[in-house]
Amino acid sequence: MLSKEIDSDCWSGPNLIMAFQPIIDFSTREVFGYEALVRGAGGEGAGEVLSHVTPANRVAFEMACHMAAIETARRLHINPNHYLSINFLPSALSSVDNTVGHTLSAAAIANIGAQQLIVEVTEAEPVEDPIKISRLFADYRRRGLKTAIDDFGVGYAGLGLLADFQPDFIKIAMPLVRDVDESPARAAITRAILQAARDLSIDVIAEGVESQREVGALRALGVNLFQGFLFARPSADVLIPRADIRFSEPPPTALPLARSVALVRSGAGAKTGSFANKQTASPLRQ
Repeated sequence: MLSKEIDSDCWSGPNLIMAFQPIIDFSTREVFGYEALVRGAGGEGAGEVLSHVTPANRVAFEMACHMAAIETARRLHINPNHYLSINFLPSALSSVDNTVGHTLSAAAIANIGAQQLIVEVTEAEPVEDPIKISRLFADYRRRGLKTAIDDFGVGYAGLGLLADFQPDFIKIAMPLVRDVDESPARAAITRAILQAARDLSIDVIAEGVESQREVGALRALGVNLFQGFLFARPSADVLIPRADIRFSEPPPTALPLARSVALVRSGAGAKTGSFANKQTASPLRQ
């Protein structure tokens, strides 16, 4: 078994530990799972740790993170009904040194089922070979794994990705979540993402949630799965129990309407219209 702190001959950066942030299902007020997030054993944040990652040590770094996440979750007695979401770079997934097989082997040794694991593809780099990633995702599903795209809607993670492969989950990015209750543009974009997710049978997680009004707006749009400081901050070497997660009913939140658009025709008066404020049915499994 791996120790709590991971030190590898191939990894010259800080010793690593894992922090966990809960993903919650607001419809049941229960923990849905935990995302594993890297930290330095000396108190270094993720940014400091990641600054030591290079193309030469990337695979060793990811391997160390994945082994640490699995072993720490085992030691902390993760509930078999909770998911464990582990981050992967697209280039690492599509490389010959793909670490998913090693992660699955470590999970089996730790008595963590493949059905508990979410392969979460990060947005830090573009997906250079979407066809290969699509085939990998299909293979992971056959093995019982779930898949997710992180920070959906910004950076390299956009709707175009869904044309090439469909994960089990997409995580709506924090820039879209922030002040969604006040922004007609953010609400419209989020509504479109949810419609696409529903049509493709993809579940949606809203990440980076910080206010009750954001929860209220997202709930009105059909989101049930949430992750963010509002509920719990990432905690090093701890799986935060349900009793310590801040659940409270959000206030009723009216979705912001898109601005009316004047349609002016030659020789005719102006007509006004607005986008319909239609709530979509939840694309999420209850």
